[in-house]
Amino acid sequence: MMLPTWVKVSLFALISLMLSACVTVEAPKPVIVNGYAGYLEKIALPQGCKINISIIDFKTPGRIISQKNFDIARAPVPFKFILPVELIDSRVDYGVVAMITFNGKAIFQTYDKYRVINNGKYTTEVLMKRVK
Repeated sequence: MMLPTWVKVSLFALISLMLSACVTVEAPKPVIVNGYAGYLEKIALPQGCKINISIIDFKTPGRIISQKNFDIARAPVPFKFILPVELIDSRVDYGVVAMITFNGKAIFQTYDKYRVINNGKYTTEVLMKRVK
């Protein structure tokens, strides 16, 4: 049995409409910030050192966006932060800071600003200097 043209067109339109409703929406990709934290001095770290690497807001003192702490034996130390895209705010001055401690006392830390994210930079090398 042959269907009239208007029925064929109607069925095609209905099937097309149903298929377009089945489109899957992908979740937004997270923001990834990575790099290395190290120092220039040619000295070995004492056993038992810890490193703290953080993404902070330079405009708001004390505001930590994300942070990692772990034991280290040597530098440079690779790092990687994965942040939900919903967390990113164009008004925030994001930056990476780092500090190496031994027995709870800072022995190396960043003094310069290593800006990321809103300046289009997602990879950075963070240079720490000896604490005096």
